[in-house]
Amino acid sequence: MNVTSFRSWKRTAVAATAAALATALTVAPAPASASPAVASYATTINGDSADVYYPTTGTRLPVALFLQGANVDKSHYSTYAATLASYGFVVAVPNHTRSLFGTSGLFPEGAQAGWTVDWAEAEDDDPASPLYKRIDENTLVLSGHSFGAATALSLSTGLCIIPFCAIANTAPSELEAVVTYGGNYILSGTSIVLPVLNTVPVGYIQGLADGVATPDEGLSTYNLTAGTPKAFISVTGTNHYGVTNGQNPAGAAPDTSAQTLDQAVGVETIARWSAQWLLAQTGSSAAKKYVYTTGDASDPNVTVTYVK
Repeated sequence: MNVTSFRSWKRTAVAATAAALATALTVAPAPASASPAVASYATTINGDSADVYYPTTGTRLPVALFLQGANVDKSHYSTYAATLASYGFVVAVPNHTRSLFGTSGLFPEGAQAGWTVDWAEAEDDDPASPLYKRIDENTLVLSGHSFGAATALSLSTGLCIIPFCAIANTAPSELEAVVTYGGNYILSGTSIVLPVLNTVPVGYIQGLADGVATPDEGLSTYNLTAGTPKAFISVTGTNHYGVTNGQNPAGAAPDTSAQTLDQAVGVETIARWSAQWLLAQTGSSAAKKYVYTTGDASDPNVTVTYVK
């Protein structure tokens, strides 16, 4: 979400009812290996209620913090989060409330990354936790949507832009990679004009039907991202809410641009590419092959531009 769309949300204040805008397209092939079962539980992270999704098997699992879009409740990301978890991540999805411009709502902030590192360490040490001795405490990755995507970008670059952050937050040393959906650094229709140096790999996943955070805005931000690795991963037919369980979640600023890709296909595609990007940047040779060689060719809905 950019500042212009945030102001639009302030004016509308209420979300539109979910619309049935799906036209099924060819489903991209699933990963070759079978995914493990995923379970979930409720917890709190620095006082914020959070849902945690995790594989039922495996140890030394990296933690993926998901930062929500403005006023999009964590429950709307359950399918995305569970799919991401099936690739071997502990996915934490908090509801973080704070006040912006005199309005209280669900608005993520960069400090959540450090809080999540502390939570993960405590959870790994807690015999009562389903994740006892199963977490890789040295690895944190970030995923974010819209407002949360811009927040993740601000954390990865150290560039503090209101309203995505109030103060500059130093990324924890555990942060290794970022992936976003529907996020950019466009302010009131004007992009940043200086290159932004990301300190960790950043993957931009962009819906080509997004009417809130447009493809041109996303590509402009990608082009101004000076650090590497980076990737621009476009998904044909998904709009701003291609990552949520349904269109235009209650409470969020609606996207009037119609989505033409089936919702379930879109969510799976975004989650799969999120996982593969993050895994590629944290040492998986199979994921690197997928991201940089085979994935684009095998997925009819995705086109990838990247700099290694």
